[in-house]
Formats: sequence, C-alpha cells, structure tokens
Amino acid sequence: QVQLVESGGGLVQAGGSLRLSCVASGRTFSNNAMGWFRQAPGKEREFVARITWRGGSTYYADSVKGRFTISRDNAKNTVYLQMNSLKPEDTAVYYCAAQIGVAYDYWGQGTQVTVSS
Repeated sequence: QVQLVESGGGLVQAGGSLRLSCVASGRTFSNNAMGWFRQAPGKEREFVARITWRGGSTYYADSVKGRFTISRDNAKNTVYLQMNSLKPEDTAVYYCAAQIGVAYDYWGQGTQVTVSS
C-alpha cells in the first residue's frame, strides 16, 4: 500500500519557521517529481512547490518564492518543505504529492500549519 505521510505542521507566530516532512512508503518515488500543495479554509487547493526527481530543478508559487525551500532525500524517500518568514496567509493544510506522468496521483493526508499574527 502506497502512503505519503506529512508531519511537522503546527502553530507558529508570524515571522517564524517550520519544516514539513513527507515520507513515502510502499514504493519509491526517487524517479518522480514531488510537490507540495496547500488548502486554506474556504479556498481551493493551490500549488506551493515542486521538485524534480533528482532535485535539480525546483519551482515555487510566487506567494512563497524566497521564503520556502523544497528539497528531497531519495535515500530516505522523503521530501521537505522549509518555510521561513511565515505569514498569517500561509495558514492552511499542507499536502505532499507524487507526480506520476503528468498528474499527481498519490497524496498525503495533510498537516495543519497555523500562523498567528
């Protein structure tokens, strides 16, 4: 059974940092791009960041560029999202996903990030 499990969310004050982790089990995703998405209350899920399978290329939403960093450790089947200079508008449930082909076919259950002002 394939699983993606996120962790590292929590409550933090504006300007603080959090590091999210996503551990994959059931299969390896070392040959797949991985992404982070988020969904705030009352809003649609939105793209946050993406990393190619070797980690050579990264992509970010404009809203997080310069503050968030996506990375991966294929030996640990883990993807990370380092979030710095957090803002209240970053409050959301954060999901990791594995891209198979053109679609993200595997999703985690999400981890809550709450940024207080």
